[in-house]
Amino acid sequence: MAEEKEKNKTTTRRDFLKKSGYVTGGLIGGGVLGGVIGSGIWNNETDSNVATKGEQEQQHDQALQYFKNRADFNILSQATERIFPEDENGPGAIALGVPYYIDHQLAGLWGINAREYRQGPFYKGEPNQGYQTQLNHREVFELGIEALEKYSQSTFNDSFTALEPEQQDKVLMAFDNNEVNMSVISSSLFFELLRTLTFEGAYADPLYSGNRDMQGWRMKEFPGVQMSYTDKIESEEFIEIEPASLHDRFNANA
Repeated sequence: MAEEKEKNKTTTRRDFLKKSGYVTGGLIGGGVLGGVIGSGIWNNETDSNVATKGEQEQQHDQALQYFKNRADFNILSQATERIFPEDENGPGAIALGVPYYIDHQLAGLWGINAREYRQGPFYKGEPNQGYQTQLNHREVFELGIEALEKYSQSTFNDSFTALEPEQQDKVLMAFDNNEVNMSVISSSLFFELLRTLTFEGAYADPLYSGNRDMQGWRMKEFPGVQMSYTDKIESEEFIEIEPASLHDRFNANA
């Protein structure tokens, strides 16, 4: 019985999010704007060498901007999929483009904590104070992915990407419970950042490379970026609205 509860711990988070408004929306979290500025996405939108909008978006979504090691990116991808798995409600993190969202955030200003105060003096932080390390987000993710692989090898004698889903869940829960010694930072800090960025990528506007085809919004019946609700606001019935993204608005005004 205990094993069954442990097995379902990660997937039940997905059901919780579906029923809540935790991270629904367009511009969410601290990483979104920092990642898009300086990433080249605005220039891509107006690149005359790209034949069609569809080809352009696919090209951008599938282009790694930060990760140079595909093996590390694959570990990240599998980890996000276990946090936000595909099920009967809809696609999981990989199909939604979440790994590319995280890659692009790390490549931008968010990756180097450019909008945060990072000068001394430094004191030991308390757990309830959240992010207290002197490392930037890029360094945290690099150490975290390395630790994921090492812990998988030492615990299950195999790479994280080769583990069964239940084994991957156990690895991630060990990080969540701060049971993995990472020396420089706590494993729970890395897991919290990973989980937060996974949710952001699932629900952010597709402009930022996640929430592919607005499927994250569709699962929550979220309308996205609507210019006006004046023709619907007085309705007493629930109205299903076809979601629209910032991409749609930019193209409409082009």
